[in-house]
Amino acid sequence: MNKKKIIRIAAVLLAAALTLALAACGNKNSTPETKNITFCLDWTPNTNHTGIYAAQAKGYFKDAGLTVKIVQPPENGSASLVGGGKAHFGIDAQDTMADALVGKNKLPITAVATILQHNTSGIISLKKNGITSPKKMAGHTYATWDIPAEKATLKQVVEDDGGDFSRIKLIPSTVTDEPTALKNKSVDTIWIFWGWAGIACKQAGLDTNFWKFADINKVFDYYTPVIIANTDFLKKNPNTAKAFMKAVSRGYEYAAKNPQKAADLLIDQNSELKDSKKLIYASQKYLSKEYIKDAKKWGYIDPARWNRFYNWMNQHKLTKEPLKSGTGFTNDYLPEK
Repeated sequence: MNKKKIIRIAAVLLAAALTLALAACGNKNSTPETKNITFCLDWTPNTNHTGIYAAQAKGYFKDAGLTVKIVQPPENGSASLVGGGKAHFGIDAQDTMADALVGKNKLPITAVATILQHNTSGIISLKKNGITSPKKMAGHTYATWDIPAEKATLKQVVEDDGGDFSRIKLIPSTVTDEPTALKNKSVDTIWIFWGWAGIACKQAGLDTNFWKFADINKVFDYYTPVIIANTDFLKKNPNTAKAFMKAVSRGYEYAAKNPQKAADLLIDQNSELKDSKKLIYASQKYLSKEYIKDAKKWGYIDPARWNRFYNWMNQHKLTKEPLKSGTGFTNDYLPEK
């Protein structure tokens, strides 16, 4: 071997050694991604959350190398906990998270998946009251959360139907037992999600009318509920975030294919639900068809639908500042399939 060849080989080996040394230095100074995840619910455990509990019980989080702690939300909702960095992921909704996305005190939150593909909410009432469409709410009482977006939504569908919104008697109230509220005539109409409260009313033997907002105007086919994440966490821990979302996707896909078994997993981890098995089973059967429905995969958020609703919110000036197109969501952390 001649001298020049020896020098060339030595140079190559030296370059390789330097590359490995630099990589080692980089790894030494970089912060490893967290493997402990805190997930904040939006309400007490229910069938919207089944995929999370299924992923926990089936070991999908463990398979991904993650330890997941599920916590209850504070009074002001999960967005504050997630935005404040005290939870990595949580559950919210496109309408209620909107105001947190703009202004001086905006929160670093991003929707990373939708739990249901379509908005299943609408107005329920006793059939004997004849409230078969929005305009017929006039002269009746309505339990309002007193939220601007809620009242603007109701006002539009009522007026588009030729009704007089001012004739609806708004009663500030957070109804937690819809069948009892309707039976006792506490209110005539309630905004509900059919997959829980609607089924509860049916099981209580109530004869009701129900219409969905999404069926009346497609602008109200927004995403509710959604899984949100702390935006800074996503940037610093992209691999962990993707691993978590892959496990969650597996959980909801399992719940979609195995409604009763998934319902049992939810009940097993939440003893307070054991007395509501009939409701849980019926709700899970209904939602199993809503998790994915007509989407190409679970969790996918259609940009056009997302932006359409936020454009409507901008038109009605329902946030502190206008919401820019594409604000507040991403599909980047969902598994390819």
